[in-house]
Amino acid sequence: MTLNEYNKSVDDFADNIYRFILKNIRDEDKAKDIVQETYIKLWEKIENVSADKVKSYLFTTAYHQMIDMIRKEKRMVDFEHINEHDYLIQDQYSDIKEILDEAIKKLSEVQRSVILLRDYEGYSYKEISEITGLNESQVKVYIFRARVFLKEYIKSIDLVI
Repeated sequence: MTLNEYNKSVDDFADNIYRFILKNIRDEDKAKDIVQETYIKLWEKIENVSADKVKSYLFTTAYHQMIDMIRKEKRMVDFEHINEHDYLIQDQYSDIKEILDEAIKKLSEVQRSVILLRDYEGYSYKEISEITGLNESQVKVYIFRARVFLKEYIKSIDLVI
C-alpha cells in the first residue's frame, strides 16, 4: 500500500468506521480513539495490507479494538460514578428513533455489531463475516435474532404508548 492509498483510505472509510463504532458504544471520544488506533495499526502494517483489502482490514481492526475496549471497561466499573438515569425506564417516547436506539442498546455486543453493519452500514453477510470473524451462517443467525428482538421490543412499546 502506498502513502496515497493510505490517505485515500482515511478519506473513504474513517467516517464510516467512526459511525459504526459510535453507534455501538455511544461515546464520541472513545469512538474517535478507536478510529485513530485503527489507522495507527494500518500504518504499522502498511506494507502488508493491499489497497483492495484495506476496507475489510480497517473494519475488522476497529471491531476488535472496540471489543477489547468494552471488555476492559467491564472489568473496571466504578460504582460511584454510575449514572442512575441510564438505568431508568422512561414513561414516554417521543419518536421511533429513540425507541429503536433504546432497543439496540439492549442487544448483545455481537448482535448489535452485526445488525449495525448490515442495516445501518449496508455490508453484505460475507463482509460482516470477514469483519467480525464469524462465519456467514452465524452472521445470518445473529441478524435474524436481533431483528426478531427489535420487532418484539417495538411491538411491546406500541402497546404501552
